Amino acid sequence: MNKVSIVFRRELRSYFATPLAYVFIVIFLVLSAVFTFQLGGLFERGQADLQSFFRWHPWLYLVLIPAISMRLWAEERNSGSIELLMTLPITLWQAVAGKFLAAWCFAGIALALTFPVWITINYLGSPDNGAIVAAYIGSFLMAGGFLAIGMCMSAATRNQVIAFITAALVGFIFLLAGFPLVLDLLRLALPQVLVDAVSSLGFLTHFDAISKGVIDLRDLVYFAALIGFWLTATALVLDMKKAE
Repeated sequence: MNKVSIVFRRELRSYFATPLAYVFIVIFLVLSAVFTFQLGGLFERGQADLQSFFRWHPWLYLVLIPAISMRLWAEERNSGSIELLMTLPITLWQAVAGKFLAAWCFAGIALALTFPVWITINYLGSPDNGAIVAAYIGSFLMAGGFLAIGMCMSAATRNQVIAFITAALVGFIFLLAGFPLVLDLLRLALPQVLVDAVSSLGFLTHFDAISKGVIDLRDLVYFAALIGFWLTATALVLDMKKAE
């Protein structure tokens, strides 16, 4: 665990050593505010909740999270520093875990900085703060899912642009799997059991449930399994690349 924390601290410091961290946080906060107050019509809705705030998180993450994850391994491979990293007395899994946790922590910091929206809704009314806490947890877990996918895509290429595009594409597929319109179309051609199976793989299905204040064990298991799967895939890809 100590070696994981070393990689974690190294990676987290590297974010704030460049303008990337600050640019990402500013863009995330500005877009969150625009989508919540302008497109989401928070004031016009006349309801003391943050549904209009969390509704846009999957689509924000679809674009912004790959911007974080694209550099995780592609930059290391392109610069050649991955060879140095692999010669350190740490296992491949420790390196993967440390990098992922640092990126996830960074995403969590950006998410936490949206707290003024929460304060605003409490000033305007009496929201269900338990449901809001649950929605924040769901958003954080979903960010982890997007990051795990992006990390795997970054490990597969030296090109950060390709890593960004493929991560966004795979993330979009996982969003479509739970999108109501897509599920309605699938019902026309597939039996309900298969439609339910596809729906269970989608981000929206599980995030929507949590964002309504219901933290179901199945949703937590889904995100844990998704993150575990893609981190395992990342380690396997890196191991194969190391043998090349």
